[in-house]
Amino acid sequence: MTDPSVCPVGGARFGGERLAVIAGPCVAEDRDLCLAVAEHLVDVCGRLGVDCVFKASYDKANRSSVSGFRGPGLAAGLAWLAEARERFGVPVLSDVHDVSEIAPAAEVLDCLQIPAFLCRQTDLLVAAGRTGKPVNVKKGQFMAPWDMRQAVEKVRSTGNGQVLLTERGTSFGYNRLVTDFRGIEIMRAFAPVVFDATHSVQEPGGLGDASGGQVQFVRTLAAAAMAAGADGLFIETHPDPASAKSDAACMVPLADLESLLRRCLAVFRAARGES
Repeated sequence: MTDPSVCPVGGARFGGERLAVIAGPCVAEDRDLCLAVAEHLVDVCGRLGVDCVFKASYDKANRSSVSGFRGPGLAAGLAWLAEARERFGVPVLSDVHDVSEIAPAAEVLDCLQIPAFLCRQTDLLVAAGRTGKPVNVKKGQFMAPWDMRQAVEKVRSTGNGQVLLTERGTSFGYNRLVTDFRGIEIMRAFAPVVFDATHSVQEPGGLGDASGGQVQFVRTLAAAAMAAGADGLFIETHPDPASAKSDAACMVPLADLESLLRRCLAVFRAARGES
């Protein structure tokens, strides 16, 4: 029987004694970006002894503006992710938005991610579960942590016990998210919990036609999540966030990824009583 406190994703393991990280650019802007970030992620995590999964979205279906860059689309995006996995041996993850995307995505992805706004969509959760692939369900900004049990049970109703939950903040008035770190412990009763350190500092729609963010608080919230018992981190990162085509205000510069992970790894180990 599958251990509900552990979720393997390729060679990575969420819920074990090692820190596991999902990281990559918000959107797959082009092939070269995906390969460069994936290579750097594998190098850094290999040296730190951290498990990793490479993430890039082939489509950003919930942009603030109709003119916002959405990505290369399903076919090209999956091809770039497949190449990253083949070249660097890293598991890959991307968002799925519709049941029609799930079959082709499952042929490539090591983990299917359910976007926060879709975490209650029963047909999507069940179809993802039926693939037998690990499923990462992002907690909706409108959801109480204890209500995420139902999302987990929708996936597990298919016989698929490989489920992750990702905390990404809760709506607090307009254009603002806050993180209730009690939710990490609450949700760990249902599945391993990943903390999304970059979307948690997002200001949804805060720039009018795009989302803003307070990236200076990523390090603080990420470390706090480790202290609260999170099993992994979700970090969007880019070589030049200012030029990024999505979530430019939230992404961590790629050059800063190693120092962020070193800090979080130290807190992760301390929280588990390791020296």
